[in-house]
Amino acid sequence: MSGHSKWSTIKRKKAATDQKRGNLFTKLVREITIAAKMGGGDPTGNPRLRLAIDNARANSMPAENIQRAIKKGTGELEGVTYEEISYEGYGPGGIALIIETATDNRNRTVADVRHVMNRNNGSLGETGSVSWMFQRKGSIDVPKSDASEERLMEVLLDAGLEDLDGEDENYFNVLTDVKDLENAKKALDDAGIPYENAKMDLIPDNVVEVESEDAAKAIRLIDALENCDDVQAVYSNIEISEQAMKALDS
Repeated sequence: MSGHSKWSTIKRKKAATDQKRGNLFTKLVREITIAAKMGGGDPTGNPRLRLAIDNARANSMPAENIQRAIKKGTGELEGVTYEEISYEGYGPGGIALIIETATDNRNRTVADVRHVMNRNNGSLGETGSVSWMFQRKGSIDVPKSDASEERLMEVLLDAGLEDLDGEDENYFNVLTDVKDLENAKKALDDAGIPYENAKMDLIPDNVVEVESEDAAKAIRLIDALENCDDVQAVYSNIEISEQAMKALDS
């Protein structure tokens, strides 16, 4: 797909800005709390919690905040009870969207998500309307300056590597089965290869290419959704042409 930018690339371009949002710690805390509630407070036996803690540390969250979130999840401290709800819909240019939330008030959350969708050329769909287009995978970004494709293949082939995407100018994107994400991280750690953005991701089976006008509208919609307090993550099958990317960057 030379000459185009997939959503994984767009997310990396947005990352520096996203990390400055005031609600980033809130999202990280909610993920830690939910992970601890579901799988216990010991990260060695709870891969989801271990991943959430790693992401919190990567974003400079203080250790006391992490521990407090774990204790709220396990019930050692009083805290809000969150439930996870996913919404599905469509955006400009016919792109598919999956919006994952963590909320203590589902009526408030669905109203907020619907409001944002309606104001930004999007529409909510029924459950199952777009989720069939995506597969949940483990995803890791490895800077190309730190490892060659051959080296990554050598290190990860026995650690669950399913796909190695090198289309991005600066990063390889490592995809694994969800259960193999921790194995891949350990293999990279053991080999001394730095990596970023290790996470559970939703990968589209096919992408929808959008041009400048729809691309700008789609990015505005996704940004608005991500700024909702209860939204944890937004996934899309958007693909943007190089010409549209240049227009967005200008």
